[in-house]
Amino acid sequence: MTNSKMKRMLEEKLTRPEWDITYNKDEEKLRIEEKETKKGITLSLNGLVSKWHERKESIINEVVEYVEEALTVMTDEQKLSGKEKAIFPVIRSTSFPSETKQGEKLIYDDHTAETRIFYALDLGKSYRLIDEGMLPKEGWHAEKIKEAARFNLRSLEHTLKKDEVAGNTFYFLNSNDGYDASRILNQTLLQKMAKEAKGKLAVAVPHQDVLIFVDVQNDVGYDILAQMAMKFFAEGRVPITALSFLYEDGELEPIFILAKNKPKK
Repeated sequence: MTNSKMKRMLEEKLTRPEWDITYNKDEEKLRIEEKETKKGITLSLNGLVSKWHERKESIINEVVEYVEEALTVMTDEQKLSGKEKAIFPVIRSTSFPSETKQGEKLIYDDHTAETRIFYALDLGKSYRLIDEGMLPKEGWHAEKIKEAARFNLRSLEHTLKKDEVAGNTFYFLNSNDGYDASRILNQTLLQKMAKEAKGKLAVAVPHQDVLIFVDVQNDVGYDILAQMAMKFFAEGRVPITALSFLYEDGELEPIFILAKNKPKK
């Protein structure tokens, strides 16, 4: 499977009279956009090709269903009132657009040098990022959105899968509910993992649907995590960052910055 073949398959499956499909050759991305509203979804061909080798035709069907659901939701007017329990934070890269295509500013907070926190209204199979234009109609303010998101995040389960590699303990959270990476914002969870770690606690959010913890007990652990994060980042439907972080004293610090500060021997 090549990017060009993946592109052709998706174009065949996603062609609709009411949608425009454009291809960014430099970034190897396909955008499907509703003609009237200009709202749409951008797909990374590199990540989809990687998934094809594992899941074959099922990944195509999943993407088509995802795009259809998301674009339908985008064209419907969404209300916040009565849906307080459906508001969650979502982690994105700092390069993620901070405005909608219509120029509405998305509600977000800075998180690390690599990540930002956006806020989403969960709609079942998809969700809509909340922009400032949605608030005045219902008399809401941004802090109410953030409070609801923080509260709801704490209610999410965090079942972890454990693996021992070269003397280091890896933990993976992959529930596929859209908020796996967002659980990095759960300070109670981070503190619990840090307390149980025998060595240093490292954390990674390479894409939306995974959160990785590592109890790093030797230098090999850092190397394995770096390779793993890069691989997951390349394959993720919604990539976030290939960098990993150390969690110390309640703070997240990118590991590459720490490496530069280590004294030379």
